[in-house]
Amino acid sequence: MKEQVNRKVDGGNCCSTNTVPVQIDFSVKEESRLPVVVVGAGPVGLAAAAHLAKSGEKFLVLESGKSVGSNILQWGHVRLFSPWQYNVDKVARELLEKHGWDAPSPDELPTGKELVEHYLEKVANLPEIQPSIHLNSKVLSISKKGLDKMKSVNRENVPFILYVDQNGVTERIEAKAVIDATGTWGQPNPVNADGVWTREELSLQSHIHYGIPDINGKDREKYLGKRVAVIGGGHSAINTILELSQLNADNSNEIVWILRKNKVEEAYGGQEKDELEARGELGVRIHQLVDSGKVKVYTPYRVQTVLKEANSLKIIGEFKGESLSIDGVDKLIVNTGSRPDFTFLNEVRLRIDSATESIEALAPLIDPNLHSCGTVRAHGERELRQPEKDFYIAGMKSYGRAPTFLMATGYEQVRSIVAYLTGDYESAKRVELDLPETGVCSANLTPIKQEQSCCDTTSNF
Repeated sequence: MKEQVNRKVDGGNCCSTNTVPVQIDFSVKEESRLPVVVVGAGPVGLAAAAHLAKSGEKFLVLESGKSVGSNILQWGHVRLFSPWQYNVDKVARELLEKHGWDAPSPDELPTGKELVEHYLEKVANLPEIQPSIHLNSKVLSISKKGLDKMKSVNRENVPFILYVDQNGVTERIEAKAVIDATGTWGQPNPVNADGVWTREELSLQSHIHYGIPDINGKDREKYLGKRVAVIGGGHSAINTILELSQLNADNSNEIVWILRKNKVEEAYGGQEKDELEARGELGVRIHQLVDSGKVKVYTPYRVQTVLKEANSLKIIGEFKGESLSIDGVDKLIVNTGSRPDFTFLNEVRLRIDSATESIEALAPLIDPNLHSCGTVRAHGERELRQPEKDFYIAGMKSYGRAPTFLMATGYEQVRSIVAYLTGDYESAKRVELDLPETGVCSANLTPIKQEQSCCDTTSNF
């Protein structure tokens, strides 16, 4: 880079809202001195930071929230179904242990809040990483310096430029490579089975909860004694229903479960045969609850719209191919998954699968139209490579709308990406991950009591 670039990045560092904002002066005379920019300070983004720090690479982590793991804290009451052994990146662990980290028991299942407090904040506070983290820094757009999307001449040799809103001021930050680890949290799918946001649904946002509410905590009174409908067929929906059932000791609650699956048994997953015990036992418990008759199941049901009538909601749709409305719903909880946000990547050349909205090379591995179980073979830099050289989408966002992501997968992704960016091409090619199997996707197994756990919400990194 011939011209000198002076860049002042103003934003809170580290992981606390009490952190005093600092200014870092980047005086860059050569493109090789530009940082790798990681967008998102969730588990996968911070794992990328750990690998970059170990390699001695200059980097920045930009987080739109006021703390690291800010998306996870929104479902901090939910317990993961993967134990600590699968939730900690290997290099992050090395750095933490070097500074005397007291690691949690590998077999324990953390809540989202515990994941942030006992791991992510510790990683963010490492001296090798802390100066490079910038909070309240929302990336508005990413492009190539001086080039729009149409221009190809010398494109590979031109640095990226990120437009970043930092405390109400738009800053421009140059980068030699970008890793997008923003996840899909905050981009929920609508109730409409066609996948379209309708005016009616948008007008009822105060009556609908997207995600898993804190039913046994701060949200308890909202759902106590109510007729509640839960829409969705994944682990989030199962978690929600199991929590609602705990309010129902006096049978004052009525739980309605709405799915698009052909049979409710398809939602039970591997149960006892799942290598992640807590994930399997989610299926076992919901199987037991449905068999007990305490949950009214509508499947296959395809929602067309939701309307407000007097003091309740009316869900209108098709049940087994015929029109049917579900009336008198007091509360609606939507667990229909989420979708990636590509709006800030409009000037970046991408190769995205048209159906799953995942990285194109991953689609055959994760497309739920082709695969009924969640285990996906490990993959790395080669599969994640984009037409825009040195630009990568990692973590949950790399899976697009598919709901089967595990943190350990994201850690392997960024390990491989960083190896490639730092010239260790042999390491980038290797697969260094052994994922647990999900087992069969439906079975009649004996129910087992187990504390509620979560999967698909843990994948918002």
